[in-house]
Amino acid sequence: MSSPISPVPQGPAPHVIDPAGGCPHALNARLRAEHGAVAEVVLPGGVPGAVVLGHDALKEFLAHPEVAKGARHFPALHDGTIPADWPLRVFANAQGMHTADDADHRRLRGLVGKAFTIRQVERLRPRVEQLTAELLDDLGRAAAESPDGTADLYEHFALPLPMNVICELLGVDPEHRGRLHHLTNRVIIATDITPAEKMVALQELMALTGTIAAARAANPGEDLTSALIAAREDDGDRLTEVELIGTMRLMLVAGHETTLNLIVNAVRALCAHRDQLALVLVLDAKATWSDVVDETLRWDTPVSWFPFRYPTRDLTVDGTVIPQGTPVLAGYSAAGRDESFHGSDADRFDITRPTAARSLAFGHGAHYCTGAPLARLEATIALERLFTRFPDLDLAVPDAELPYQNSFISNNVQSLPVRL
Repeated sequence: MSSPISPVPQGPAPHVIDPAGGCPHALNARLRAEHGAVAEVVLPGGVPGAVVLGHDALKEFLAHPEVAKGARHFPALHDGTIPADWPLRVFANAQGMHTADDADHRRLRGLVGKAFTIRQVERLRPRVEQLTAELLDDLGRAAAESPDGTADLYEHFALPLPMNVICELLGVDPEHRGRLHHLTNRVIIATDITPAEKMVALQELMALTGTIAAARAANPGEDLTSALIAAREDDGDRLTEVELIGTMRLMLVAGHETTLNLIVNAVRALCAHRDQLALVLVLDAKATWSDVVDETLRWDTPVSWFPFRYPTRDLTVDGTVIPQGTPVLAGYSAAGRDESFHGSDADRFDITRPTAARSLAFGHGAHYCTGAPLARLEATIALERLFTRFPDLDLAVPDAELPYQNSFISNNVQSLPVRL
């Protein structure tokens, strides 16, 4: 059987994705100018695909009833067209809430969603505030002990806050957390490592996740993993082992990597736009910290291009036909600066922008991020407490010199040295 994927017709040459990634914004602007709202791409490994770049087009695509998440709708993955060691196979083959459709998706989302309602998340506020205070102490000590008075805000604050929160929610013991971040970064975020390296990391991640699940099964607690293990539907079906591990992996990654990126990108934006920072620091504040979070989600969203969705028939999106079975990336960073929706000043960071809340950073439709309330809570508390305690905080190196993560999926830098 031959691959059903054919080129997106009548357009510029496809964009060949650089696995090393980098800052996405100049590339997004160029692709929107050359291709419009949908661009044909060549994924790492030479696999043809597409990316949806426009806000309205992406919103339509994410909620379209004939767009699926399950890899059974990606024939080239199974018919020998794509090799077994394709580096992005980990995204397509993953099993869990994020790759399920219809009834399976509703079942899995129902099990997880109870932990992320606004009311449940508000119960976590005191713990998030406590962790934030402790980590700000750590950040201050690191800067005081450094010969040049700098500290890495990424390492001492932006990473451990969401990592500890999601791990406590899932019942992950502290000794596993550092390794989990390393492995999830290798498996999900890094897109420039070899298939063999990714497979080794994936196998270790699955084994470690299984160890955590087994510990919770043997000694259940008041955590989400224990609840997932014990969960039964009305017909008595348990969450399968594969679904459990896949769902845990999703929550570990989405529960800390995206919030980490959100905090770091917001700090970078505020340091580069002191006038915007002043709007939330003054006594008669003209904006709120929630406004900062919303505008960061639009202007420098935590996820750049996220895989995959598949049209279940040939689908026309904003005048471009995306053939059935094409692996499609959701271009969140591109949609956030789409001038046709956000206006001619879409490249400007403006926390008073009225349309900021309409960002697609958390998705849209049935797969809208269940953890959005928790991410907003963590980021809002983190930013408010950080700049209230250290109002003169600034980057220790020019923003343009910060090394980006080696990923076209995640949108973040590798470190964030600051002076307090």
